[in-house]
Amino acid sequence: MADHILAIDQGTTSSRAMIFNADQKVAGQGQKEFAQHFPNSGWVEHAPEDIWQSVDWAIRRALREAALQPADIAAIGITNQRETTLVWDRGTGAPIHNAIVWQDRRTAPICETLRAEGKEDLVTERTGLLLDPYFSGTKLKWLLDTVPGAREKAESGALAFGTVDSYLIWRLTGGRRHVTDATNASRTLMFNIIENDWDDDLLALFGIPRTLLPQVLDCDGDFGVTDAGVFGAEVPILGVAGDQHAAMLGQACFAPGMLKSTYGTGCFAVLNTGDTPVRSHNRLLTTIAYRLGGKSTYGLEGSIFIAGAGVQWLRDGLKIIGKASDSGRLASDADPNQAVYLVPAFVGLGAPYWDAEARGAIFGLTRNTGPEEFARAALEAVCYQTADLLDAMRGDWQGEAEATVLRVDGGMVASDYTMQFLADILDAPVDRPQMLETTVLGAAWLAGQAAGLWPGQERFAASWARERQFRPEMDAGTRNAKLAGWRDAVRRTLTGYADGIQARS
Repeated sequence: MADHILAIDQGTTSSRAMIFNADQKVAGQGQKEFAQHFPNSGWVEHAPEDIWQSVDWAIRRALREAALQPADIAAIGITNQRETTLVWDRGTGAPIHNAIVWQDRRTAPICETLRAEGKEDLVTERTGLLLDPYFSGTKLKWLLDTVPGAREKAESGALAFGTVDSYLIWRLTGGRRHVTDATNASRTLMFNIIENDWDDDLLALFGIPRTLLPQVLDCDGDFGVTDAGVFGAEVPILGVAGDQHAAMLGQACFAPGMLKSTYGTGCFAVLNTGDTPVRSHNRLLTTIAYRLGGKSTYGLEGSIFIAGAGVQWLRDGLKIIGKASDSGRLASDADPNQAVYLVPAFVGLGAPYWDAEARGAIFGLTRNTGPEEFARAALEAVCYQTADLLDAMRGDWQGEAEATVLRVDGGMVASDYTMQFLADILDAPVDRPQMLETTVLGAAWLAGQAAGLWPGQERFAASWARERQFRPEMDAGTRNAKLAGWRDAVRRTLTGYADGIQARS
């Protein structure tokens, strides 16, 4: 009898597949990186076929490692990089353009125009989001306005839009299902998170035909069955959630007040606010944390665009480390008397600043600054940005916190150096779980419990296990001085500051 769960985690730089047995243990896995394309400054693209081929490879590798056949899989769960935008032909399945990645900033002028027209309040009221190139809506508008013939085809119903989850489901089901889940839909600028439906006023604002859009299901909905000719067997897809939402589920943050932060290419902190959306006064995002059984649970989210990508920059750009895991060792050897700050605004700054035009800067360089100080600055920047997010959340969230501990996950949390500095700068405990890959675990849980093989919320939450807790050790004076230095560096990086300098000159 099929009793294994396959979880697909399609990320920004790689695709991964993990197979879990009925005891929630990993039986096999595969992971494959794929190419990043940067056709212009601030533009980031993926070739859709590269995404698909990397997922296909990872699945086959995981099956081989687990010594299983496709027919041994009881259900599939999918989690994905959010906001990345694809449009393809419904007849041929061919994409009309490369996927425009969430990091891409090409639609900043569209956002500025709509903001100048006073449209941001409408967008925020309906979606909980801000007008920023980060989200899918303006990316989709750009594609329809730019690719020859795209708008005409879209209006005739010949094209399909989707985030990565929709595209993968389309491919896995042989083009039979055009669907998404509520979490991915909630990141498009087109989905009303109160009404739980595509919003006609917002579709008109962006010029998007409704015929382009996928059907929106619960995270634990029935997303279709794989095509035997594609996957090797007919297997139901029973769980879908955007990566940060899946991580929240994998961390068992089911109670209001629970908080998780995921450190991958970017960093994303999400606070569970229960069944009521909390409107942010500190430029955080109100989002659907997850939707199960027709009921939405909401969250406050802060998004940092560059986290692990900063370590990749040390490795691939500056070439001062050979592998990502070298960064903590190098940082620990840095001169403690040098106050070097990296503001990693390589693709703009996210929450709570939302400055699409800001670019990266480094402050405090001396003749003695070397690779060690650069490594420390890159790692500490992630922690400073997390502190910014948590300060904003404290200002917005008035509920009774279930826990004051931050649960962390993602590749960067393997660094003891980074996690200790995070606890120090937050002045709060940081819990690292035994299962670091909670994003893929969340996708597996969605599919596993929907298939009746895995436990429900209460028993799953009870199984969450901590590997290590990092407790703050830094004195208040040092913490405050470091935070003051960081905030001054950010202030000098923001576009408004640069504009003021130029005006005075």
